[in-house]
Amino acid sequence: MIVVDATGLVMGRLASVTAKSLLAGEEVKIVNAEKAIVTGRREFVFSDYGRMRERGHKERGPYFPRRPDMILKRTVRGMLPYKMRRGRDAFSRLRIYVGIPRELKGMQFEQPEGAKMRTASNNKYIELGTLSKRLGANF
Repeated sequence: MIVVDATGLVMGRLASVTAKSLLAGEEVKIVNAEKAIVTGRREFVFSDYGRMRERGHKERGPYFPRRPDMILKRTVRGMLPYKMRRGRDAFSRLRIYVGIPRELKGMQFEQPEGAKMRTASNNKYIELGTLSKRLGANF
């Protein structure tokens, strides 16, 4: 079992590293999903995710979540062949949490090198929790 702390990690890179681990047969748990970052200028990130959110709704159409853990889970799902048996089995081994749950307190968390931000001076990013609150989530 791999326990990953998403604090300061780029969401897309974290999702791709996680998808590879899941397809390899490992169980992955991600904590602090609200502290993952989405790169890009604030206005563009808000407008892009707002457009995805408005596109569909729960009853019909593509449903896009508001909560940070569900947004991250949806991103990982997009990198898996989730319509095939292998992808569904891999996706079932994924758990994502907002904050750190009681059963994982005191454990060592990993931060994959491939998911870290490449330049520390880049200030064009937003935390997933801030984006989620802007979309209307309560967590």
